[in-house]
Amino acid sequence: MNADQILVGISPVHPDDVVRVARSGTGVRLAGDALAEIARSREVIHSLANDDQPHYGVSTGFGALATKHIPVPMRAQLQRGLIRSHAAGSGPEVEREVIRALMLLRLSTLATGRTGVRVATAQAYAAMLDAGLTPVVHEYGSLGCSGDLAPLAHVALALMGEGEVRDAGGTLRPAAEALREKGIEPVELAEKEGLALVNGTDGMLGMLVIALADLRRLLTTADVAAAMSVEALLGTDAVFAEDLQALRPHPGQAGSAANLRMLLAGSGVMASHRGPECTRVQDAYSLRCAPQVHGAARDTVAHAAAVAGRELAAAIDNPVVTVDGRVESNGNFHGAPVAYVLDFLAIAAADVASMSERRTDRFLDVSRNHGLTPFLAHDPGVDSGHMIAQYTAAGIVSEMKRLAVPASVDSIPSSAMQEDHVSMGWAAARKLRRAVDGLTRVLAIEILTAARALDLRAPLQPAPATAAVRNAVRAAGVAGPGPDRYLAPEIEAVVDAVRTGAVLTAAQHAVPAPLS
Repeated sequence: MNADQILVGISPVHPDDVVRVARSGTGVRLAGDALAEIARSREVIHSLANDDQPHYGVSTGFGALATKHIPVPMRAQLQRGLIRSHAAGSGPEVEREVIRALMLLRLSTLATGRTGVRVATAQAYAAMLDAGLTPVVHEYGSLGCSGDLAPLAHVALALMGEGEVRDAGGTLRPAAEALREKGIEPVELAEKEGLALVNGTDGMLGMLVIALADLRRLLTTADVAAAMSVEALLGTDAVFAEDLQALRPHPGQAGSAANLRMLLAGSGVMASHRGPECTRVQDAYSLRCAPQVHGAARDTVAHAAAVAGRELAAAIDNPVVTVDGRVESNGNFHGAPVAYVLDFLAIAAADVASMSERRTDRFLDVSRNHGLTPFLAHDPGVDSGHMIAQYTAAGIVSEMKRLAVPASVDSIPSSAMQEDHVSMGWAAARKLRRAVDGLTRVLAIEILTAARALDLRAPLQPAPATAAVRNAVRAAGVAGPGPDRYLAPEIEAVVDAVRTGAVLTAAQHAVPAPLS
């Protein structure tokens, strides 16, 4: 096996491997145990191929047409028609990383042997993913029940040599041409195979796994941003004491508070107002309650990760080939478990962003920023400083609140009322991706603003960790305080530093233990 490949077997795919395949272009290969199990279950389907008894997906139509008997000569056409008719997506193209995650997770289910596909079909699917061929999938088409049908059908269509793909370089090409160039024979689907390729929660699950990786980084970054703000706003770190936090033993809260203590250790700014002359009793909630809010979001991520882990271990298809060789219909394709946590994460992301924006706003209000200039402006009146950066953060937070409205409480019946309750999990995942991007940007604006405020506190010196982040912001091309300048590129530079982890890396190198 190549070093840049992962092996897909009958065991669940690890979340880190999902991210590697999705984002880094890591290739895949089917393991020997998977090939053996696929072959074994295919024998079960093959034994039913000429059976006159109705078997869903083998000798019947689909959805509300499940009572329609399909004669033996028409059963291959049944599978082709399923894919062509279900490849009915519309709207903008879905991101490459999402499609690659979706493909890996469908391949993982095929590898369990519970779907009844042929070995050659599974190998062709793996080859297409390994070659970096990404079928064009569209924004709309999945209701999150009976699987992510349209997105998965567009992938299966490419496997048949139809439709369009983007090659590893991103060029849009006819699927047949791209497959031929890579030496991949288009698949002529046999009994049940079309259904096996479309009946899973792989799209919404792939987006959940990717979002969890991003949110873990962002929630630690939120602690970094909060530490910078507490320090630069002359707040107190006394409320983050371990014994106080232990009075409310939520694990996420404890982790966030521990981060804040480490990040603020050794701060000259904090030391400057610890004496008896300081009359401040307690800080505003956006400073004082950061561990409680960030911690609740962390615990939400932990719950969502547990759900994702169970779903990664699932073999979702309908019908399935059971371990003892039965072919049984089921409802495991319903996306409710995944949809709920996708919505829950969007709520948590919106709340963390809302608190971050409130800290940014405090820096700009001369009545609340404890001696800093209005809007952190160089020459207030002539200069506007970060006034409109806060507008940008506020606009993003407002959208994130709208994105926090759950998708999973909606359901529109489909397939002539056969599929009369759906999860809308795909929609929940799509809006969570936008929410994650929004949180990235709001935290970046807070860090940009706090870095400027720390400079304005000179000659007082910040903590080593917050100073390191301030220096990383400067290294990203953001100059220190001065007259107004074009601000959008500076915001984007910090957004990139947050997204790539450069902010976290700078902070981590300056503290004695790993940030959690």
